[in-house]
Amino acid sequence: MNTKIFSPVLGVLGVLFIFLSLYPIVEYEYTSRRRFPKLVSPIPAEVKQNILTASLKDYKSLRNWSSEYDIDQKEKDAENVYLLSIPGLKIKDAEVYEGGEDLSRSLIQYPGTARPGQVGNTVIFGHSILPVFYNPKNYISIFSTIPKLELGDEIFVNVGNIEYKYKVVEMFEVEPDNLNILDQRSNDSYLSLVTCVPPGHPLKPRRLVVKAAIVD
Repeated sequence: MNTKIFSPVLGVLGVLFIFLSLYPIVEYEYTSRRRFPKLVSPIPAEVKQNILTASLKDYKSLRNWSSEYDIDQKEKDAENVYLLSIPGLKIKDAEVYEGGEDLSRSLIQYPGTARPGQVGNTVIFGHSILPVFYNPKNYISIFSTIPKLELGDEIFVNVGNIEYKYKVVEMFEVEPDNLNILDQRSNDSYLSLVTCVPPGHPLKPRRLVVKAAIVD
C-alpha cells in the first residue's frame, strides 16, 4: 500500500479505536447519574491508591477488587457450584463458584454470604469489560451489560434440582471499599450482582450493585 494512503488509514483506525474505548465510558457516566444512586462512603487515606498502582492491578482476581475483601478460597466441588441465568442479557447457566477467586473462570459468590434461597443476601461478583466486546459465555465480559437491566427483570438460580426466581428491585453504585453490600441482615432472600463500573474503565472506580428479591 502507498505510504501516503497507509498513514491516514492508520490515523483513522487509531481515532476509531480511541472513540470505541472512550465513548462507552463517557456514555455510562452520563446515564448513570440519572439511573443509579451513589451510596458513597468515605475511604480512609491509608487505603487510597495512586492511579498507577490501581491501573496495574489484575481485576480478574476478586481479591484485588477491594482492600477490604477477605477471600477464604474453598476447594471447588458440587456443593459450592451452581448456575445463574439472566434471560434479558442472554446469560444462560453461568457457573457460580462459592468461595472462588478467579473471575476469568466463573462468577464468584462471596464466601459467608447466604446461599440462594436462604434468608439473607447472596452476593455474586462478575467481571466486565467494554460492552462492545460483550459475550454472555465469556466470564471476562459476562457482566459488561449488567447496567442495562431494569427494575422487574428476572434472574434465575439453579442449585442442584431447585430453581429460584428473583426480580430486580434496586440498582445503585458504591465505592470499592464499601462492605455494606455484604450485609446479611434481612427477613427475606436477596441476590446482589456486583461488577466494576464504568464497564471497561481501566481504574475500576466504582461498583454497581443489582439487587434482586426472591419471588415465591
